[in-house]
Formats: sequence, C-alpha cells, structure tokens
Amino acid sequence: MSLDPRINRLDLKRVNDGEQTASHLITWEVFHQDKRGKQPVHAGIVHASTPEQALMFAKEQYARRGKTANLWVVKTADVYTFNSEDEAIFETTPEKTFRDPAFYKVRERIEAFQSKNKL
Repeated sequence: MSLDPRINRLDLKRVNDGEQTASHLITWEVFHQDKRGKQPVHAGIVHASTPEQALMFAKEQYARRGKTANLWVVKTADVYTFNSEDEAIFETTPEKTFRDPAFYKVRERIEAFQSKNKL
C-alpha cells in the first residue's frame, strides 16, 4: 500500500504479458512536446507496467509545470541503438563544419527577428 491514492488505484500487482513481476516495472522513455508542430524532446524515464500507466506517470512527472501539447512513451527495450564499439562511424572531418546543420544558426535569427517585430 502506498500513501499516494493514485498509486493504489493503479493495481500495480497485475502482471502484463509476463513483462512485469511484483517487484519490477517496465522502463519507459518519455518524450515531451511543448507546442504543436515542434519537435518532441526526450524528457526522461518513468517506470510503469502498461503504456497507459506510463503516460499517466509521465504527465504527473514532466507535464505539471510547463506548457505541454503532447507526450510520448516508448519502452526502453524497444529503442534500437548502435553499440559503443561502432562510435567510429560518427566521426566527422573537423574542417567540413559547413556540412553540419548546426553550423547554420538561421532558425535562431528568424525567431529573434520575429520576437522583435511582434510589437
């Protein structure tokens, strides 16, 4: 039993397709979108037994204070990534920074111009 009534209503002892035991929950990656059309940003992780519980925990943890348009949750086990031995494929030639999209700061200039002209 928890002191938090929201936790008691969740029935966390229920087993979901063999992925959760009484003492372990599934880890979910949380992505937050603060405005429609903007790119979602990784906010953190939550532990829950179902996607619905993960969304509820994510809302409580990451959408309480700031503006939120949407949240996504993805099982950490479903995230596919490169091995650490493969990091050499990400090396870039330093003198070719013009190929890096981060080299061009156009978006920040546009937003600064728009914010100045909103008078």
